[in-house]
Amino acid sequence: MLQRLLRSRVLPGARNVARRNPVQRRSLVSAPKAGDGPLMSRRPDRELPDIPQNGMRWVRTVPIFLAVLISSTLAIFNYQKSSSSVVSSTMYALRTSPKARDYLGDEIYFAHKMPWIWGEMNQLHGRIDIQFEVKGKKNSGTMRFKSFRATRMGMFETTEWSLETKDGTKIDLLDGSDPFQTIEADLEEPKVVGRGSYAPNLSG
Repeated sequence: MLQRLLRSRVLPGARNVARRNPVQRRSLVSAPKAGDGPLMSRRPDRELPDIPQNGMRWVRTVPIFLAVLISSTLAIFNYQKSSSSVVSSTMYALRTSPKARDYLGDEIYFAHKMPWIWGEMNQLHGRIDIQFEVKGKKNSGTMRFKSFRATRMGMFETTEWSLETKDGTKIDLLDGSDPFQTIEADLEEPKVVGRGSYAPNLSG
């Protein structure tokens, strides 16, 4: 009896509330497309945009990035070699060598504005074996300098200092003595920064 009374009083009221506040159902709104313009409002029932399938395009730029990185690294190491005291000393000795001046002429400098120093230059472990192109007023050629240090606290000993001509002829510039152990600066020679200026200390 009690249950019937509760049902007769509660159910009509619940039905009236449901009729007054009907549930609003909205269909999902499609995601914006290219060219639709800016969104003026945000709705929680909007569909998410599609994920593009070409998201790995950046992989194509990896070889370019590696090429630029390797080139920059090599350029930095080459700049360190070209501005070292070893290269400066060999350039000074080359300018004062009678054999080199006889073949190259006066005003001996690097063959290029940005010289490339080939070979190894490891002063810490006592190994130097480099070569680079030079030129004068008369001719141009490739100078090679090779030196080593037997002990850690010892002096560098030059084993090869030569100038190779265009036709492959090698001119020995040592003459049985090592000019890099007793070389002294000529105060009257003009020093040109970045063009093989004088720095006679081979051991750094």
